[in-house]
Order: sequence, then structure tokens, then C-alpha cells
Amino acid sequence: MKTRLIDGVEVHSGSGNVFADLGLPDAEKLKIKTGLVIEIRKAMGTLGLTQQAAAKRMGITQPKVSDMMRGDFTNLSERKLMDCLTRLGYDIEIKVRPAKAEMGHLILAAA
Repeated sequence: MKTRLIDGVEVHSGSGNVFADLGLPDAEKLKIKTGLVIEIRKAMGTLGLTQQAAAKRMGITQPKVSDMMRGDFTNLSERKLMDCLTRLGYDIEIKVRPAKAEMGHLILAAA
């Protein structure tokens, strides 16, 4: 993380992953899950779905949708979140390519 002073205030530049910047374990996993939940929220809005209707369509309970909307998606795996998106009518494409660094990264690129 890079630090600089702007108008006497110390400003830290982030890494692009707030979870990593906070030192949380599984930061990349959390970033992917957050991105998937954001896309689910957008899809629900676009489709005009209530939490109950979205839950039925995604094959999960309404309380799990409520948890997800409040930012608690620890009880849902990345795979289940991807399944939710496909049930809402979205395609998911997984692309694998050689990494530029020694260790690769997970990236969510939403259209």
C-alpha cells in the first residue's frame, strides 16, 4: 500500500482489494463473492424481483436472500452464487490463462 500526504492528510492507496487491505483471510475469495452478490442485486433490480420471488427463482430461501442483500453471504459458496446468477438468466464464463506473476489471481469481470 502506498502512502502520501494530501493537504496535510495521510492518504493510503489501496491494492484494489479492500479485503486484502484490511488483512482479512481469503481476501480474493471475498472479493469474488462480493462481485457476484453485486451482480445478483443488479439482476434482481433489472428483473423487478422481490426477495421472495428471487429466492424461489434462485433456489434458496428468502432469509438467505435477505442476508445476501445485507452483505452477509458467508453461508453461500462462490459456486452457489454463480448458480443463483444463472437461474436469474445470466451466463457465466470462466477463462483460464497463464498468470503474469508467479502466482495467479481470481478476477471477476462483469459486463
